[in-house]
Amino acid sequence: MTDPWVALEPGADPAERVRVLRRAHETFTTVGTVPRPVRSVVAESWRRSARAGVGPDGTASVELTGGDLGAYRTEHPLARVMPLFRELMGTFAADGEHLLAVCDAHGRLLWVEGHRATRRRADGMNFVPGARWSETAVGTNAPGTAVAVDRPVQVFATEHFIRRVQPWTCAAAPVHDPRTGRVLGAVDITGGDGLAHPHSLGFVQAVARAAEAQLALLAPPRSTADTPMLGALGRDEAELVVDGRRTRLSRRHSEIIVLLARHPEGLSGDELLCALYADESVTPVTLRAELARLRRLLGPGLLASRPYRLTAAVESDVTVVERRLEAGALTAAAKAYSGPLLPGSQAPAIVRLRERLADGLRTALVAHRDPDLLADWAHAPWGEDDVAVWRALAAVRPTAAVRARLAALEEELTTPGRTGGATYLQRPPA
Repeated sequence: MTDPWVALEPGADPAERVRVLRRAHETFTTVGTVPRPVRSVVAESWRRSARAGVGPDGTASVELTGGDLGAYRTEHPLARVMPLFRELMGTFAADGEHLLAVCDAHGRLLWVEGHRATRRRADGMNFVPGARWSETAVGTNAPGTAVAVDRPVQVFATEHFIRRVQPWTCAAAPVHDPRTGRVLGAVDITGGDGLAHPHSLGFVQAVARAAEAQLALLAPPRSTADTPMLGALGRDEAELVVDGRRTRLSRRHSEIIVLLARHPEGLSGDELLCALYADESVTPVTLRAELARLRRLLGPGLLASRPYRLTAAVESDVTVVERRLEAGALTAAAKAYSGPLLPGSQAPAIVRLRERLADGLRTALVAHRDPDLLADWAHAPWGEDDVAVWRALAAVRPTAAVRARLAALEEELTTPGRTGGATYLQRPPA
């Protein structure tokens, strides 16, 4: 084989290749060894799929639908080159009874377009927008494997790990951000055995390169360089960046900025008092003094009054996590979450926001059952006593160390006198 990323050698009999690969697939799923006829790129992908817990009779799950899918696609960088994908591949897909598909860097399908009858057939295996087709979700497949190995790849018929996908052949190539080199996703062509040709792989690779060139030529997205940035996760004292100037805020000033950033319409003095102080004896004079000191610290023009408000929109790491979580981008949300919001704050509104954000993220992690994401949370300082997450991790990655840690936590919960100090993150769900 001159190119291991191409599925069939010139002159190979597709039907015979299907039979050989089917026997190899059954051998692997039965005894765990990969026979020699399987290409190395496919053999390695099968092993990764098995380690991820993918079963050969599984199916893809749809993670984004309706408005969530629309919002996520609109914001995704590859939306800017969808007209190019359609121009270069649309007619080819329609005439050849194929599908054009585009996924994000996590293998989630964003667009699936092409021949109507072929789309109906693909619906039966959830090859639809919003479905997750990463290797860790559905095993070996061209778009999922392409983003996993960051290489163009062709997957032929019974090379697919899941049996219901084995009637299909696909070729995909990753698309990179031309400025950073980061993988944005992949472009894919999916259809029948006719795609098992070197030209198919070369075609999608050329389309991917054209998309990268187009992204480089397009005007860059609206710069956020002038947008004030607030970092408040995992730290007791927030950091505000305005026009390149970094300001470390006191705890009280951090609380005020977080609340005002979430309320661009502004808050009255009474509303701020209730949000910041559990002690009703604190007077408006105390709050006004804090706001006066904050105004001097920020400089002229950023903090206004009547009502108290910020005069510029502030982007915070809290809103980044919330936006990604709402869009279903769980991996990106977990990556952006650097810890609880102002963990030392006892301001009532901050406590509510901190708990709501952490609970929303951890609930999504437990439901998603991704072992790597669960492990990242469980081994972080804020998750080391999180029983619900450790239970979920033990279910998908039952190593001796994980089981031992879970046993110790559950013993603490059942030992009299040892549960009274548990935090909301430590208590198991009711």
